[in-house]
Amino acid sequence: MRFRIFEDFLSLVFPKTCCLCKRSLFDFENVLCRWCAANLPIANYHLRPQNNDLSVKIMGLTKTNLVFAFLRFTKKGESQKLLHFLKYRNKPEIGVELGKIYGNLLKNHGFISAWDQITPVPLHPVKQKRRGYNQSEQFAIGLAEALEIPVRNDLERIHFTETQTRKSRLQRLDNVAEVFQIKNKNLVHGKRVLLVDDVMTTGATLSTCANVLWEAQAKTVDLAVLAAGKN
Repeated sequence: MRFRIFEDFLSLVFPKTCCLCKRSLFDFENVLCRWCAANLPIANYHLRPQNNDLSVKIMGLTKTNLVFAFLRFTKKGESQKLLHFLKYRNKPEIGVELGKIYGNLLKNHGFISAWDQITPVPLHPVKQKRRGYNQSEQFAIGLAEALEIPVRNDLERIHFTETQTRKSRLQRLDNVAEVFQIKNKNLVHGKRVLLVDDVMTTGATLSTCANVLWEAQAKTVDLAVLAAGKN
């Protein structure tokens, strides 16, 4: 009871606000107000996951059946704002909430039993300690809650790499070569894996991780990202 009173007091002094429009949130709203949540720039990759511009982007880099992206990425757009808050403003709850929204969307389009586990692209331990969390894992946690499957951190990043932001496609591929490994191949063998990252640019990081999962004899490896934009 006392804790509830304290929460009510805090909400009066420091009201929760929508991370996009800054409007005060109702108790039933989380991170985003209903209006902003309803107007997210949702991409339609869940309607055509087997043949789209993202699957073309990774063609020749790895093999995969389904490739998804939740939001359309545009510079200075809503998706970039959300990614900025998630990665640089200590807002891991944004990743979880967006994962829940997308997970429910996928579930409503028939993907409820498509995977055995969700595996996020890992950060290097140094970078994760600095940030406090892995933003891709937060997105995976929300997806897993909606899809009712576990998150498994079977991948690990064994080398610290430079930022990919200003690198070309070939430079990105070279930058992540031999960076990832599987902790326990037996736990991946025969599994249908949904590999998750925050954003897809050239597809180099996701393709490298997918190949490591294939080498561990995963049954299938599909890809999903929070946001992606057309080149």
